[in-house]
Amino acid sequence: MIGPGHGDGAPALRLVPGGRSGPGEGTSPQRLCSGSRPEPSTSSAGPVSTQLALAGTRSPSLATLGAPWGRLLAGPAPHHGAEDLQAHEQRLGPMRLPASRDELMEVVAAVGVVGRGGGEFPLSSKLRTAAAAAGVAAVPLVVVNGSEGEPASRKDRTLLEHRPHLVLDGAEVAAAAAGAPDVVVYVHAGRPAVVTALRRALDERAAIRRPGPQVQLVEAPDRYVAGESSAVVAVLEGRGPLPSRRQVPVAAAGVGGRPTVVSNVESLAHLALAVRFGADWFAEAGTAGAPGSTLLTLAGGVAVPGLVVEVVGRATFGEVLDGHGGWDRPPSAVLVGGYEGRWVDGAALWPAPVDRPALRAAGMALGCGLVAPLPPGTCGLAVTARLVRYLAGESAGQCGPCVYGLPALADAFGAVAAGRAGRGELRRLARAAVSARGSGDCGHPDGVADLIETALHVLADDVHAHIRRGTCGGRSGGWFPIPGDGGSGAGGGGAGRHGGSSR
Repeated sequence: MIGPGHGDGAPALRLVPGGRSGPGEGTSPQRLCSGSRPEPSTSSAGPVSTQLALAGTRSPSLATLGAPWGRLLAGPAPHHGAEDLQAHEQRLGPMRLPASRDELMEVVAAVGVVGRGGGEFPLSSKLRTAAAAAGVAAVPLVVVNGSEGEPASRKDRTLLEHRPHLVLDGAEVAAAAAGAPDVVVYVHAGRPAVVTALRRALDERAAIRRPGPQVQLVEAPDRYVAGESSAVVAVLEGRGPLPSRRQVPVAAAGVGGRPTVVSNVESLAHLALAVRFGADWFAEAGTAGAPGSTLLTLAGGVAVPGLVVEVVGRATFGEVLDGHGGWDRPPSAVLVGGYEGRWVDGAALWPAPVDRPALRAAGMALGCGLVAPLPPGTCGLAVTARLVRYLAGESAGQCGPCVYGLPALADAFGAVAAGRAGRGELRRLARAAVSARGSGDCGHPDGVADLIETALHVLADDVHAHIRRGTCGGRSGGWFPIPGDGGSGAGGGGAGRHGGSSR
């Protein structure tokens, strides 16, 4: 428990082309290997696809797209373990903040970092809200949200395991901007490599008596909903992972009434680089509406399940799946954004840019960055039924829609997947999914409804086959891991290239 502190529907996908090119007009981000600001090269920078070479070593678990070197993932190869403080500051240089909080806040606003955990809320807005709400009895608090409750997502734990000082630098920047004397690093229980890397990093910083906020490491409950910002607050208050629909944002009044900035690991790592090298450099990657690189985790039917890809330049989802997923043409469907994300038609997603604002305009979200194509010959309804059943068991159990409604949805969807439902049951399932929206004490039922409704829409041919014949002929497959399943639980990922989207 954290005390009061001290001191100061499923629409058709229509995506507009991407904004600015990632590496910028005729520039390409350089490998972050020294303390100086990276100088842009004068060579043309097209969307290059290459396996990420971290310090010259190829890694099976990390990759980059759009430039030969990563940004967040640049540095020592993963087999070296966590980058220590000395190596980190030799590579990037020490963090030097502007003299005043107002100036720092202007820098953070100019950089334009948005949330990379699902909410996509501007980080500068959270920090301004917390700073404005601060008072003698309401000292701000910064929380590094590293819970990463999405079972298939790997991006945040990758940063915490291998670049802990980059994340802690970002937390120090956020704390300085908000006027927070305390930082909590909130990570999922049961991830010893993450905890070990963070404890070592904190010990290194303490050994040199580094000025900055006091940092506390808190292990979060191993539950899907534990990473939602209101649930984070509830855990830190000692109430357990109880998400809620709050009228007042946690940035204004969170843990014990303190203004609480809850920010994703990737967002804070971006902040650390952006403050070092400036808004112009930061905007050389990504798009105009979403500057900076983007971390994705590949799951489902991909060549390397759990591969973390840093998209540095302008790239489409097709280029991601072709370059690193083992696909040479669109899959039939792709689950985007996590298990409470949305199924999307693969042909529509293939040419779409990896661009958060463009996806939002199309009625969906990149969320935690999970991209999971459905493998050829796989029954998407069987995959979805398994995920819905898992999500139904992951609620906080604090309202009727979660306690009774979600298991009922899981039963109804399971009946469709098993070929035991008729058209009447299908209509009732669709109506129940619509009714689940906005009915719970938190947004958990809404996410399950998204998953169900988009499955029924995008996988409509399979649905009709199951209603008419009891099966679509597909098997269970793909890497969609569930905790405690003893593996993927739905077949492993594919090692070869996928050449088609039909069964």
